[in-house]
Amino acid sequence: MTGGDATIVAGIEIPSTDPVFLTVIFALHIPLGIACVGVGALAMLSKKRRGRHSKLGTIYFWCLLALFASATFLSLMRWAENYHLFMLGAMSFAFAWGGRAALRRRWREWVKLHISGMGLSYVLMLVAFYVDNGKQLPVWKELPHFMYWAIPLAVGLPLIVRALLRHPLARGRTEFSR
Repeated sequence: MTGGDATIVAGIEIPSTDPVFLTVIFALHIPLGIACVGVGALAMLSKKRRGRHSKLGTIYFWCLLALFASATFLSLMRWAENYHLFMLGAMSFAFAWGGRAALRRRWREWVKLHISGMGLSYVLMLVAFYVDNGKQLPVWKELPHFMYWAIPLAVGLPLIVRALLRHPLARGRTEFSR
């Protein structure tokens, strides 16, 4: 069902009727976003060592790259309305790249950089989702717009700090096995 310059699907307004835009949204962007949220959460909840955590983290990284690519394409199609979403996507991917590079190249303080980078990439991905969709979500639509930015940061940043304070290698202890 379409209405003017928007397409309504299941009560949610998609701000375009362009078939290319809609194809990218439904075939790529939404499935990649769901994959990033799920796989990222599983990676965060996995024991931090080679195996499950590493595999899930790698899948998260590559899904996030694809999500950023689709977000870039969608942002370019509607730049005036979506440039801020492009910036959030770019920052999210940059933090993930930095977190992954710190781990792979064993930069000084690599554990702290890895935790911070991957954690911030996940939080910024959620900020982008809520900034774009919060006005249409139950409960969220009743909140002022700045809360779409504030809530993911208010929840995510303390969790990142907690991980930095509790991880054995981030605390300088060596009994952790990767």
